[in-house]
Amino acid sequence: MDIHQILKKLPHRYPILLVDRVLEIERGKRIRAIKNVSINEPQFLGHFPHRPVMPGVLMLEALAQAAAILAFDMQGVTPDDKTVYYFAGIDGARFKRPVEPGDQLILEVELDRVRAGIFKFRAKAMVGEEVATEAELMCTMRTVA
Repeated sequence: MDIHQILKKLPHRYPILLVDRVLEIERGKRIRAIKNVSINEPQFLGHFPHRPVMPGVLMLEALAQAAAILAFDMQGVTPDDKTVYYFAGIDGARFKRPVEPGDQLILEVELDRVRAGIFKFRAKAMVGEEVATEAELMCTMRTVA
């Protein structure tokens, strides 16, 4: 799935769209996607000027966006202006290595379960063979007025 298809699946736009390409998607089970980390991203102006590092919360957000693509694909829906995909919780988040400009973050998300409109995922972000971050994510879709 290229960026044009991703833009149809996610309501996010620059500077918060954090999925550049979907490599694999197994409907209702798992997704593997890419976030290319570039020095041109606005967070690197202040985090940190002397040694740019991708904020952990943005790595979690990238994983949540990959999870949203998996959830929308599973349900066969395309979000509209009234559909919002929210975090409901983050458990066991661990940050194992810094992610710097020039790195390619591989986003791997597996659906664990869906109950009462809450999706639970096991997620990890890799740089090469190294785990950068991992967490259990809980997300939900809501319709807003």
